[in-house]
Amino acid sequence: MTNDTWGQARETLQTTIGKNNYQTWIEPLTFISCDGGVAEFGVQTSFQGDWVSRNFGDEILRQFDKLGESVDRLKFSVQSNRPVKTAAPATTTISKSGQTAAPKPVQAATPSDDPVIGAPLDKRFTFDRFVVGKPNELAHAASRRVAEGGPVSFNPLFLYGGVGLGKTHLMHAIAWELQTRSPELKVVYLSAEQFMYRFIQALRDRQMMDFKSLFRSVDVLMVDDVQFIAGKDSTQDEFFHTFNALIDQQKQIIISADRAPGEIDGLEERIRSRLQWGLVVDLHPTDYELRLGILQQKVEQYRAQYQELKITDGVLEFLAHRISNNVRVLEGALTRLFALASLVGREITLEMAQESLADILRQSDRKVTMDEIMRKTCDYYNVRMSDLLSPKRSRNIARPRQMAMWLAKLLTQRSYPEIGKRFGNRDHTTVIHAVRKIDELKAQDSQVAEDAELLRRMLEA
Repeated sequence: MTNDTWGQARETLQTTIGKNNYQTWIEPLTFISCDGGVAEFGVQTSFQGDWVSRNFGDEILRQFDKLGESVDRLKFSVQSNRPVKTAAPATTTISKSGQTAAPKPVQAATPSDDPVIGAPLDKRFTFDRFVVGKPNELAHAASRRVAEGGPVSFNPLFLYGGVGLGKTHLMHAIAWELQTRSPELKVVYLSAEQFMYRFIQALRDRQMMDFKSLFRSVDVLMVDDVQFIAGKDSTQDEFFHTFNALIDQQKQIIISADRAPGEIDGLEERIRSRLQWGLVVDLHPTDYELRLGILQQKVEQYRAQYQELKITDGVLEFLAHRISNNVRVLEGALTRLFALASLVGREITLEMAQESLADILRQSDRKVTMDEIMRKTCDYYNVRMSDLLSPKRSRNIARPRQMAMWLAKLLTQRSYPEIGKRFGNRDHTTVIHAVRKIDELKAQDSQVAEDAELLRRMLEA
């Protein structure tokens, strides 16, 4: 079997197991060799090899059969990202019978030397590839400070924000920087889902002491998407004790989520309060300047690969203006343009962008309606729609009403009279007063500012 055969199998796997699973688990695999019916792959951690064996091993063997390859077993060998003190890599194998063989013993390994409990790091996610702007400058500065190593005044560091704003990029960048500066440190990055998987596996295999020893012996623990453990009581309990043990040892913890700790439903209060001990940083939605900077950086990277391609003036500005909600979508749009231009041998023009990205542009142009604004505001403040439209002027009703009017003016093209009419036939001067009032309160009251920002994000998502 050759790399070309593995390439064919990978293409099919992307369809059969889904794009997300493929990018997370299959794409990082490195084909090493195929000898005597055993196909060997390199992995960055034994956790990765074990996961692929259990979840996708049978499917990989099936694809090899379809390609006419005589492969009876899969073997996964750890190729660590950084120097480790183990004398030989751990390996995991899976056969056509579906039986996973026990890992080969690692010589002279101790819990503090074990490099295999984290998830693979993306080589693209480094600090030099992170574009800094006003919406993310605090998160970037805090991440840089942690990545320098040594004691910091904030522990844990909690990063939160919407999809595609750079949380995972910063987490990976911190890990890469720490490994470069201090290779002796045991830096572990994984998602909350993977933490839960390892916990369940330890319970099933009756290896809880090993689990506790591994996670409590790290120097830096990084857990991505912590909202995933909300509502999972046993996992939360173990996470709580792991958190406390590491804090007591003055080890650094870095957490990310899509919401602030106080806004994660189903998260135990004792965990919520501990996550708020250190520095909680919000990655705000990108502004036009930051999106344009990201696109310009991507163009420089692509030009190294597609030197003959040209992009006309105005295309990047058009994309930065029209695709505003998600940086991943923005970067994906540029990737599509470069791929298309390379295939057809054409210059990237504004007309090409409008034509080839029509589906993305339509999705980005989703209009927020008045009904959505009123419904979301009522849900957020726990008031009834009938009260919002009523003449009632008590503060617990008036403030949500003013907020809804402010959002309507910000997110729709409706005029003051049109908004007033929709809110119980109120005069346009009432709407003007409400908009001014919220603007004033945002500058004076951090809670009002946070409410306004969160509601805006919820409506634009």
